[in-house]
Amino acid sequence: MSVESAIPAPPASGPEPLRTPPLVRGGAPLLGHAWNLVRDPLGFLSALRDHGDLVRIRLGPRTAYVVCDPELVGAMLKNPEYIVGGPLWDTLEVLLGKGVATSNGKLHRRQRRMMQPAFRPERIADYAKVMEEEARATAARWQPGATVDVSAEMFRTAVRIVSRSLLEVDSIRDKADRIADSLHTVFDGLYRRMVLSVGPLHRVPTPANRRFESALADLHTLVDEIIAERRAAGPGAPDDLLAELLRATDETGAPIADQEIHDNVVSLVVAGAENVASTLAWAFHLLTEHPEQEERLVEEVNAVAPDRAITFADLGDLPHLRNVVTEAMRIRPAAWIFTRRSVAETDLGGYSIPADADIVYSVYAMQRDPRSFERNLEFDPDRWNPERAAAVPEFAMMPFSVGNRKCPGDHFSLAELALILGTVAPKWRLGPVKETDARTQVGITLHPKRLVLRATPR
Repeated sequence: MSVESAIPAPPASGPEPLRTPPLVRGGAPLLGHAWNLVRDPLGFLSALRDHGDLVRIRLGPRTAYVVCDPELVGAMLKNPEYIVGGPLWDTLEVLLGKGVATSNGKLHRRQRRMMQPAFRPERIADYAKVMEEEARATAARWQPGATVDVSAEMFRTAVRIVSRSLLEVDSIRDKADRIADSLHTVFDGLYRRMVLSVGPLHRVPTPANRRFESALADLHTLVDEIIAERRAAGPGAPDDLLAELLRATDETGAPIADQEIHDNVVSLVVAGAENVASTLAWAFHLLTEHPEQEERLVEEVNAVAPDRAITFADLGDLPHLRNVVTEAMRIRPAAWIFTRRSVAETDLGGYSIPADADIVYSVYAMQRDPRSFERNLEFDPDRWNPERAAAVPEFAMMPFSVGNRKCPGDHFSLAELALILGTVAPKWRLGPVKETDARTQVGITLHPKRLVLRATPR
């Protein structure tokens, strides 16, 4: 026997065993970390990456997995083994039904295909005419020296834009104001339902629950009225998103059911109103805190359109305006927390994720992470100039998500944000008053608690 044959062969190398994500310490009895998500959700989620790129928390009796690293979030969103589900979407289904935002698989793919034509680039220019008109109407409505509830004004303007652009019927101007009132009440009640997940308590006839149920019923009634009015209009009706939905067919070639049309109308109105309005409110607040950025924006707009309000055709010549919008979405995202559910046991970045697991990620935490953004808490629109933006890690900034769940209305929303901000800011200088409370109101979206500002003409 040779010397070599007496030496044991090294063990064959195999794949590294999957790791179990660490469990974050703390939490409250019975509620677990749901208490943290009620008490201080933004601080809690922002600190989780210090515990690991992927961690476990307890939400009542269930364990949830929180993905903190942008690269892992991007990998998850592009992996079909993770579907829309979990506490957020279980809660939102009360409002959105089985529309494009909450559906999965074949149903989601079909719904996305039937909506996509309504958001082609050439259609955005048509919708922009409504955006310009409503932006000018908002700027004209304010009075010198008056206080303005900016959050409420932006919400109403956004609802009117999405309703008039995508759901044009004769009564839409009146219905848009009712939709805004109903949605405001519904959104107030959704976040605690998501975090606490205590269904029986939601059926107790408290005043808050009664307001929620009444507003939800009114919203659904309004959408049904809009669909019925369009059906009755017959030939010659506008060729908008509602028209696309009414023309759509299922896999058998039959028209899709009215309930599916209804759910998709609600999904688009909700996404096109709440997120846009909250982003605009934050943008105006940030400009009041950074007057040098406000002056740069106003000077840029006045140089491009010195004697008129800006139009959609001007947006390509307004880079600082675009940067202000992008930076507002980064540092003050409206949609801030998302959930997914695993279809099967999976490997995510070397971590083991069991089947049917609830998975959470927060764009608020990722977009304010010092690992991805220098001077991460500073409002710095210039970070989106091309030479600096290239240094931002992939997936660290995703206000519209990625993959097959990317928001189909992203270009619509960006145009709307820029046109409203670029129309109102050059006309009015806004400043805080004693009633102003710009602390963050946490709900399904993030918005200022009470953004009352005084409007002074420029």
